[in-house]
Amino acid sequence: MADEAGNDSQVVQGNETVDPSNEAGHEDEMIQGNELVQVDEMTQGDEMGQGEELTQGEELLHGHELAIAEVATPPTTRRRKKKSLVWEHFTIEDAAGGATRACCKLCKQTFAYSSGSKIAGTSHLKRHITLGSCPKIKSQEHKIALASTIGTDNDGDGTVERRSKRRYRYTGYANASFDQDRSCSYLAKMIILHDYPLHIVQQPTFTAFIDSLQPRFRVADVDTMEVEVYAVYQKEKEGLLQALSSMPGRISLTIGLWTTSQTLGYVSLAGQFIDSEWKLHRRMLNFMMVSSPHSENALSEAISASLTDWSMKDKLFTITLDNDCSSHDIYSANLRDHLSSKNDLSLKGQLFVVRCYAHILNAVAQDVIASIHGVIYNIRESIKFIKASPNREEKFAEIALQLEIPSTKTLCLDVTTQWNTTYLMLLAALDYKQAFTQLETCDDNYNEAPSFEDWKKVEAACNYLRLLYDSAHSIMAAGNPTSNIFFHEAWKLQLELANASGHEDPVFSTIAKDMHERFDKYWKDCNLVLAVAVVMDPRFKMKLVEFSYSKIYGVEAAKYVKVVNDAVHELFKDYVAQPLPEQGATNHAAANGNNTHANHPSTGDGLLDFDMYLSEIATSQPSKSELEQYLDESLTPRIQEFDILNWWKLNTLKFPTLSRMARDILAIPMSMATNGSSIFSAGTGTRMLDDYRSSLRPEIVEALVCAKDWLPYSTTAPEAPSSGLLGKME
Repeated sequence: MADEAGNDSQVVQGNETVDPSNEAGHEDEMIQGNELVQVDEMTQGDEMGQGEELTQGEELLHGHELAIAEVATPPTTRRRKKKSLVWEHFTIEDAAGGATRACCKLCKQTFAYSSGSKIAGTSHLKRHITLGSCPKIKSQEHKIALASTIGTDNDGDGTVERRSKRRYRYTGYANASFDQDRSCSYLAKMIILHDYPLHIVQQPTFTAFIDSLQPRFRVADVDTMEVEVYAVYQKEKEGLLQALSSMPGRISLTIGLWTTSQTLGYVSLAGQFIDSEWKLHRRMLNFMMVSSPHSENALSEAISASLTDWSMKDKLFTITLDNDCSSHDIYSANLRDHLSSKNDLSLKGQLFVVRCYAHILNAVAQDVIASIHGVIYNIRESIKFIKASPNREEKFAEIALQLEIPSTKTLCLDVTTQWNTTYLMLLAALDYKQAFTQLETCDDNYNEAPSFEDWKKVEAACNYLRLLYDSAHSIMAAGNPTSNIFFHEAWKLQLELANASGHEDPVFSTIAKDMHERFDKYWKDCNLVLAVAVVMDPRFKMKLVEFSYSKIYGVEAAKYVKVVNDAVHELFKDYVAQPLPEQGATNHAAANGNNTHANHPSTGDGLLDFDMYLSEIATSQPSKSELEQYLDESLTPRIQEFDILNWWKLNTLKFPTLSRMARDILAIPMSMATNGSSIFSAGTGTRMLDDYRSSLRPEIVEALVCAKDWLPYSTTAPEAPSSGLLGKME
């Protein structure tokens, strides 16, 4: 540049001309768009002197030699700001009219940079190299070279980290692959899995956030996102359809009712089954709108439609309902007419309808809490009073210390929708009952202390709520509970409540009688299916049924044991009548217990008569059936880590028919509470769909609900996004 030598008012930095008079105005300039922010930074270790700096070097970028101009800085007392990384890839050239243009070192394309005293900035230059606009950078070798040069010291091999403390550094390739459709699919999955509203794509802060990550991504509108969500739903449904088509056994359904703020309702249907590897699965199948969810035929129509949708008319085994549903609805002619003729109900439908165990626990617990609601109100108000100020808490703690109350429990308020928190609140308050009474005598502002009779009611309530609480925790501890574990909990609870009804204290007996009355209805409806399930547990078989029934029914136990024994044998006959999958008639005969020893050819040892004798014995005395053999064998040792599904997997060859029966029975969902959800919040009534979901089209609601359940189990794991030229915090 001709004027540089004689112009003392200009400073040359690389190939960039900067006017010192304007330098202060540009010193705090924030680089917009994709440009990296650099503020008030010093080059450390690169300065050769106070007045001069000389940097010479060459960069070799896969055959493209980039010349770095000699940099001269006149003596100055100001700290010089480091140059932008852009200038490692651009040079400054003079243009007509005193203007300058930036020229790409690779593709030689030029861009406007300055016009007189006005500087255009470097954002457009940054986009040229970071968004892949440069044709030379589009090749893979240039991407690798760029990754090695950006953010490193270029004195030689490009492997030494820059010593400057930059706020950001580059971490990827300049022209990272970008797929609009794939990104839209990921956005749809994010909305599904995290329950974000579809209109999040219209929120300015969201679109600004997306633009800061990837300016090329075109954020879709709500209608387009509905299409994307439904596409995810359809893809996942195809995968589940394929899995269900290869399911070796039958499927059991759980039915839930949902209402909306409108007059419409929804029915949720989930299927539970055991796969060929003896793993238990539960998947949402449908979430469909019905005009009247509590009408006589609503459930029947929903179940029929779901079975048709999933091609499972001949695979339905049982249906689990919450306590609001009526057996009459399920047994309506409408459903029976839609069931396949091949789908005969086992035991003439005695096992077809199952009541949710979690719901009966919650219903009984809510009854107990309602019976002492006045006392619970006083305790809540008492805890609020104490927690209102630190001084009151300290005073209450001092009283407890003076009374030498040994309890370490902490007073806390309950969550009214979860009865277990109410139980824990009452349990803690019960330990401090003397402290509450003492507080009332020394604090005129407190007058909510329960009376002696009130505390007796709380004690009785806690005594019986503990039974429900422990039972619920036993079920939750199982993770994916198979049906066999519920008999243990149900029979113990039935026995405890029956015995408690005869308590000598009327306060205790009254609560126990009310609890037993409700639970006894569940026991009468479900004890058969519970007992049949525990017979499939090789640790107990019929023995636990005999033992528990003797405790519950006394001298009449034998009658009830026979009902279970007959049901197990009758059910086994149904499975024997069905051909074994991919098995011949020989195995089918063996399952019937009519398999005879084959006439083995003589080995030439002179015992041909003995072989004939063995054959005659086998013919006249048939071997035991699989069921009889299983029941007669000794019980499997009860170990803590026993895996019943793995036991049946290992014994499938030994019991080919009985194992098919066990597969279907163990997959019966005795509780509607899913793995990972709290059994205490399963609820005792119809659930409510929020206003936002209620406003969506029914098919979109179903897509959102079902896809959220399916995506965590998707066989196609999300692809990791390709590395991009992104800013990463140091």
